[in-house]
Amino acid sequence: MSAKGELRRLRELEWRELDIKEAGSWPWSLQFICCVLLLCLTFAGMHWYLAAPAAEELEQVRAEESRLLRDYRSKAAQAANLEVMRSEMENLESRMRTLQQMLPTGAEIPALIDDISGTAIDNQLAIDFIRLRAPVEREHYVERPFDIQVQGDYHRLAAFLAGVAGLPRIVTLHDMTLAPEGDNGQNLRLSLLARTYSYRQDEEAP
Repeated sequence: MSAKGELRRLRELEWRELDIKEAGSWPWSLQFICCVLLLCLTFAGMHWYLAAPAAEELEQVRAEESRLLRDYRSKAAQAANLEVMRSEMENLESRMRTLQQMLPTGAEIPALIDDISGTAIDNQLAIDFIRLRAPVEREHYVERPFDIQVQGDYHRLAAFLAGVAGLPRIVTLHDMTLAPEGDNGQNLRLSLLARTYSYRQDEEAP
């Protein structure tokens, strides 16, 4: 049958009277169109139920691949600098041990105060008092403050401060005040707050 005849049959077809049970008697062009539509719907359904989840999983895998590549590059860079980082860590640990050795333990505080008193006497200063305050607990260390008040001339007081700062144990000086003592104006009274520190691990070990 010619194409013109098929077109005529399609135009003359009563669409409302079509019955799926009689599809075998439909015009072949209509059957062809229905087959094409059925195939399209089948492929669309297969894509929806099969291909779409696979595509989503593929995107997740690609994202995971990107993350793993970033991690790999980061760890590769760290591995390349591993020896340098180890050397720096060893230097830091060595400095930490040196600083810890400069921190007195609680039992060494009296000896430290004796050293400060000796420094004042060596510089010919009069000691009014060296008085301990209550220790202050910090997260990693114990702060041990004490008040110092001495008298002498300006140069001897400066030498005393330099001597305290040069002690083998760490001592920090705070809140320093100078006031004249006597009528000649040469003698001065120095009051200050000093702090030394103990490492918490040393305190907890006994």
